[in-house]
Amino acid sequence: MHTGSPDTRELYIVQDVGLTIDELEGFDRMLDERRRGGVAESQRVAESLGSLLSSRSESTADDEHDPEGPTLSSEWSRLHALRSEIAADIADVDAARERIRLGRYGTCASCGRAIGVPRLEARPTAELCIVCATAAER
Repeated sequence: MHTGSPDTRELYIVQDVGLTIDELEGFDRMLDERRRGGVAESQRVAESLGSLLSSRSESTADDEHDPEGPTLSSEWSRLHALRSEIAADIADVDAARERIRLGRYGTCASCGRAIGVPRLEARPTAELCIVCATAAER
């Protein structure tokens, strides 16, 4: 978040949610690391999908009845679902970082109260306070 430029810090409006600039910068770094990890994992999954696709096109064997290991179809489905989960997490991270940039990070999107540092430490992409999140699950 802080790039060393004095006017960069001024872009971030800190609302009264109990978060300091240092905490916001810490969350931004944490989210950045999480995004980098997600992108790297997504690339690994894409490579695995490419290898699997190559195996599928080269193979004429009926792997659906192979008693050894998972079938190519089930592995394809698993990897595709994993890729979708990673993409969703990256989108959540990007949304959280945008809330930091706009000065809304740490504010519940439903009730407008503070989400709280312990919840943000556990779920840095949280948009809802624990009360609203619990109510939404019901």
